[in-house]
Amino acid sequence: MRRWRGYDAAPSGLGRSVVTIGVFDGVHRGHQETIRYAVARAGALGLHSVVVTFDPHPSEVVRPGSHPAVLTEPARKAELIEQLGADVLCVVPFTKAFSELTPEQFAHDVLVEHLHAALVVVGENFRFGHRASGDVALLGRLGRTFGFTVESAPLVAEGDVVFSSTYIRSCVAAGDVAAAAAALGRPHRLEGVVVRGDRRGRELGFPTANLMCAPHAAVPADGVYAAWLHVRGKTHGAAVSVGTNPTFGGQEQRVEAYVLDFDDDLYGERVGLDFVTRLREMRRYEGPEALVAQISLDVAQTRTALAT
Repeated sequence: MRRWRGYDAAPSGLGRSVVTIGVFDGVHRGHQETIRYAVARAGALGLHSVVVTFDPHPSEVVRPGSHPAVLTEPARKAELIEQLGADVLCVVPFTKAFSELTPEQFAHDVLVEHLHAALVVVGENFRFGHRASGDVALLGRLGRTFGFTVESAPLVAEGDVVFSSTYIRSCVAAGDVAAAAAALGRPHRLEGVVVRGDRRGRELGFPTANLMCAPHAAVPADGVYAAWLHVRGKTHGAAVSVGTNPTFGGQEQRVEAYVLDFDDDLYGERVGLDFVTRLREMRRYEGPEALVAQISLDVAQTRTALAT
């Protein structure tokens, strides 16, 4: 998959393309259906498939300080989109000037002049242009003017739940990582670099990898989780604590992973945590002995959860 930074990076000899557009945070099951459909249509038409997304999140530019929790880091998002078969990922820097493009300017400058769109595939709730004033119907009318067709992909739902990034963020924020996984089609992943902590876990007999996560990362609610830890191309089971260490009067939320059957040094390594299930809420214990007993139980429950 080729990767462009900005739509003006498209080569002049690109030829006509099938374009799909969205923030695609999480690349959840709804996003997957839309991208797969665009890729399939491109294949049938003998054209390139181009996925257009944005960085930073549009909300942060339009309403500074409102950046939503990020479900997928940029590199992870690109990896997931590549797995869906896209030919090109075009990441558009979302600036104030870009946010002020009218729907007509967006359609002409981005879709026609640079990406040479023959077909544009979007979700049925797609909005675009200044103040999100454009919708699928307007895009269709602009397509008839500028020479491209538009097809909308239906939202993906299960029962009464429509899968969306907002819904998944709410699941993660509530600690319901199982529901988040159902909507994502895979476990929610949190990425970070392992940094030195208080080394209290080592003193208790359960050394932990302390993750420093990116700003705005979608960190699950405080609690203890069974997870898979990915590092150096390998996967290990892990019991993960998210919280402030109330037994020791902590104030700062931390993500600490006790990696099962692993005694190597992870300091400085970038790791990913795939959250499988929540085992319990965060609690305060009366002293280290009670905490160690609970951690031992957490580890046993983690082994059971991951085995199933």
